[in-house]
Amino acid sequence: MRHSLLILAAASSLAGCGTVATTSDARRGLEPVHVPVVTRQDFAFDAAAPDGSLSSAERARLDGWFQGLALTYGDNVYVEGMESADARNDVARVAGHYGLLVADGGPVLPGAVPPGTIRVVVSRTRATVPNCPDWSEASQPNYNNHSPPNYGCAVNSNLAAMIANPEDLIHGRGGNGVGDSFTSTKAVDAYRNAVPTGNKGLQDITTSKGK
Repeated sequence: MRHSLLILAAASSLAGCGTVATTSDARRGLEPVHVPVVTRQDFAFDAAAPDGSLSSAERARLDGWFQGLALTYGDNVYVEGMESADARNDVARVAGHYGLLVADGGPVLPGAVPPGTIRVVVSRTRATVPNCPDWSEASQPNYNNHSPPNYGCAVNSNLAAMIANPEDLIHGRGGNGVGDSFTSTKAVDAYRNAVPTGNKGLQDITTSKGK
């Protein structure tokens, strides 16, 4: 009986030393905690268009504003205000110098557009990984076998830096309805038409130095 009590006491003491992991700990699985976060900024520019089009001076102002923003691929350009095809085409020509098109719709911004004026909105998205690098904890000891706090920082930070259009991280890009069968089968044709590497047979190879 005494031996049984000693065994139970020893087992209880060992159980008390164990650390109970909580299910709320995000680093118990294989998915990284640090992931790309996409943020959006909206910039507005009001241009005078009293006759339904932009003058050369207003187009120059708009171009200078685009230069100041460093307008580039991934930015979205919208036109709000008066329904004028000429004014929209003027903005489209200026944006075309930066390789961009005027998109439909646009974000809702506070304040009404005055009469005889159009509002050009540039919506810009950026992808970053907050709190990286993260060396807040030592790698050892790791009693719960959790992933390190810096896990995922390198891969996801590189992904956020290389992505051309951060919106692609949120939703996929829709097709344009145009398909080219020659392009889609080019890789398959190249594989089928390639000459096998062993077509010429085995080569004679010697390890002795020729005289």
